[in-house]
Amino acid sequence: MAKLITGILGISVLIAGCKGKAETHSSTRAQANQPTVVDVLVAGATTINNTIEANGTVVANEYAELHPEISGRITYLDVPEGTLVQKGALIARINDADLQAQLQKSQVQLDLYQKTEERDRKLLAINGINQADYDLALNNVNSTKADIAYTQALIDKTVIRAPFTGMVGLRQVSIGAYVTPANSIATIQQLDKMKVDFTLPEQYSTVIKKGAVADVMLDAGTNAHRKAVIIAYEPQITPTSRNIRARAVLEEGKGHPGAFVKVYLNTTADKKAILVPTNAIIPNDKNNQVILVKNGKATFADVQTGIREASNIEITGGINPGDTVIVTGVLFARPDAPVKVRNVKTIAPAVAQQ
Repeated sequence: MAKLITGILGISVLIAGCKGKAETHSSTRAQANQPTVVDVLVAGATTINNTIEANGTVVANEYAELHPEISGRITYLDVPEGTLVQKGALIARINDADLQAQLQKSQVQLDLYQKTEERDRKLLAINGINQADYDLALNNVNSTKADIAYTQALIDKTVIRAPFTGMVGLRQVSIGAYVTPANSIATIQQLDKMKVDFTLPEQYSTVIKKGAVADVMLDAGTNAHRKAVIIAYEPQITPTSRNIRARAVLEEGKGHPGAFVKVYLNTTADKKAILVPTNAIIPNDKNNQVILVKNGKATFADVQTGIREASNIEITGGINPGDTVIVTGVLFARPDAPVKVRNVKTIAPAVAQQ
């Protein structure tokens, strides 16, 4: 009797288990058939501002580090920190006592050699000496003059002067210090005209032209903008970054050399284009894709992209105006699977990015 009851209980448990599995499978299949809830965008021609944004750096019109040309001890130092100095102003002087002594010695020798050469010239005129003796005297004069010129050049190197009119930076050495050409005494910069160096991707190389006007944001806090005129660009594209370097001169406004700025360049006139949010694009090994809604189902389509904005991207091919593009729920949509449209969104154009 006990065996019979146990068997009946086992059969009941088995039937209940099979029934539970069947219900679970049916529930999973029902969930799979549920449409994916998505937000969509109706593709249409939208005005796109074809302005590119680049990072730039403020550069002084002229910049130089003041280094001594020879080694020695500083005997004179006048670095007016943060002050405008005129071109040729004396900044520092290196001890030149040994060179001055050498110069004086050579000048004494030159005086003797010149008197000897003058006397030998008179003797040669009356055949009192031969030509070789006179040539030796003349050579001594010329050789000593060359020595004086060389020593004077070394003395000139002991003097450091301002190469142009500009603002002197912070002093890096003290009077009495022993310096070498590797030591920097100070910096000098010409700040009456400021330049901006910036880079752009190589695909925008045709945009950079001499005389083109760029808009420069000098201070993000105050949103101060100034115009700048492009004066030159590097002909060679940087191999590592594939960027092209350009330089512009600020027409107005002052900035600090080395400061970070934003440069805005208008490539062409505003145009009409199909824009979709960047998160609607599905990267692929061969092509980018978007998901369209056709007959209530998800359809994947290959697209070609163009200008990229802050949050949108231009579609140059693959979809047509009027197509319904899925912009949210992209990760959950499957090919030919049903979808349910929750909201229809619109595009807000922004400034194009690099």
